[in-house]
Amino acid sequence: MGGSKPSPPKVKYIPAPPPPKPVPVQTQSFKTQLELTKVSNAQQRLNMELGAQLDRANEEFFAGQDIRRLQSQGAEQRLSTQVAGQEQRKTVAAGGIQERLNIAATGMQQRKTVAATGAQQRLTQAQLLAGQERQIGLTGQEQRKSLVTSGEQERLGIAATGQEQRLTQKQLLAGQERQISLTGQEQRATVGKTAEEQRLTNLQQEMFRRYQEERDYQQSRSAYRS
Repeated sequence: MGGSKPSPPKVKYIPAPPPPKPVPVQTQSFKTQLELTKVSNAQQRLNMELGAQLDRANEEFFAGQDIRRLQSQGAEQRLSTQVAGQEQRKTVAAGGIQERLNIAATGMQQRKTVAATGAQQRLTQAQLLAGQERQIGLTGQEQRKSLVTSGEQERLGIAATGQEQRLTQKQLLAGQERQISLTGQEQRATVGKTAEEQRLTNLQQEMFRRYQEERDYQQSRSAYRS
């Protein structure tokens, strides 16, 4: 008993406690940075909103400008079309007046020519009838003389009648030829004068049309530049 060794004392193992969890501690610089970030984000959102508002305002303004410009262009085009139509109607009316005047003048000249021709024909017919009456009277006288006198006188009367008839016919033909020549001269002069007047009228119409076209062109250029 005396020689046995005592047993060592038993030691109870107690494990170490776990390390504490880190607790974030906000420093002054972190708070300042956080506030600056918030302010910066708010300012950025405000700038984006203002930018969007400005974009919408600019779009509305330029859209209004485009609409007003289109409306102004449309008004100018309508006005130009209206003025062109008025000028064209005036030109057509003036051309119609000139044409009617030319037709009236041509008709008047034709009526004068027909009247002159009729007068000459009536005068020729009257002269023919007068010559025939004189010839009939002379023939009757000669016939009566021939009845009173002998057959020789009758033959002489017939010869004289034939001679007078030939002379009368010759005079009648000469008068008709002169009348036909005079009528032809008058008709040719009338046709020449009518053609000359028509050419002058056509020239005036062409000059007026060119003047209208030049004036419309200048007005269009002026309207385009304005």
